[in-house]
This record gives sequence, C-alpha cells and structure tokens, in this order.
Amino acid sequence: QVQLVESGGGLVQPGGSLRLSCAASGSGFSRYGMTWYRQAPGKEREYVASIGSSGTTDYANSVKGRFTISRDNAKNTGYLQMNNLKPEDTAVYYCHAMRQWGQGTQVTVSS
Repeated sequence: QVQLVESGGGLVQPGGSLRLSCAASGSGFSRYGMTWYRQAPGKEREYVASIGSSGTTDYANSVKGRFTISRDNAKNTGYLQMNNLKPEDTAVYYCHAMRQWGQGTQVTVSS
C-alpha cells in the first residue's frame, strides 16, 4: 500500500525559508503528479502547487515567485522549497500523490 510521509516543517521567522519533503513508498511514483495543499486554522484546505509526471509545475498566486515545487523520481520524493515566508503561510501542509494523502507537517511563520 502506498504511503506518503511529509517532513521539514517547523517554526521560522518571517522572511525565512523551509523545504518540505514528501516521501512515497511503493512503486509508480514517477508516473503520477504531486500536489501540495495547506490548511490554516479555521480555513478550508487550499491548493499551493503541483508538479506533473513530466515536471510541469503550477502555483497558486499567493505563493508564486516564493515557492518552488520539484521532484526526485529516483528517491520517490517530492519537495516544496518555501522562501520569503510570511505569517499568512502558517498552516499544516499536505502532499497528495498516487491517490493518497500524507499526514501533514506544520509550518509556523512567526517572529
């Protein structure tokens, strides 16, 4: 059974950076796209960024120019590099791939 495990979250000051990872177990990772979502307290889960199996990327307007999504198929892992973080980026971040959700990783941006 496929599992996704996120890591890399934490507490960072405004303007700081974090890199989230999403490691997938099982085979077939390279054939699927991957999407990152986030959910802030009291808000609905929202789309952040996606990367297709061919490497095509897309971003929400709120993170465009600050976040970069990537993948390493040899490692069955996707990444979300987050730069110039803002307090409004505070949320639990989830990856979705191969029809599965990860457990989420908390990102808190605060001084």
